Amino acid sequence: MADAALLTQLSTTVAAVAVLVGFAVWAKLAKPQSPLNEAQAKALLEYEFPGRVIEAVWVTRDGKGAVGKSGAAALVLCRLADGWTARKLPWAQALCQGVQRGQICIDLADVASPKVVLALQGWPPEQLTRRLAA
Repeated sequence: MADAALLTQLSTTVAAVAVLVGFAVWAKLAKPQSPLNEAQAKALLEYEFPGRVIEAVWVTRDGKGAVGKSGAAALVLCRLADGWTARKLPWAQALCQGVQRGQICIDLADVASPKVVLALQGWPPEQLTRRLAA
């Protein structure tokens, strides 16, 4: 009789743990997001940095990040899990990042997000590079 009670308790516990694990896995599933476009990137940057005028936006080829220019600041946006993270750094720092294998690696000097690698098209922007050099 004790063996039957122990077996019942054990099977009930295993079933309860399986249900909880299944619920945890289901709750953590990231919702698929569509690739970022220029209008969405600009809207996200305006939301993250209220009061700043976004002069230009460059979106990555895969739609997982963007760089915006706002005065003397570069506003960097990149996907993190199922959301977005935004950082601000000097425009000159973002502009001088070299392109390697079609990607730029921007050092954010942030413990939580030390660097971001973006595959931007047309980087560095020629018009802005000439203006900065002048």
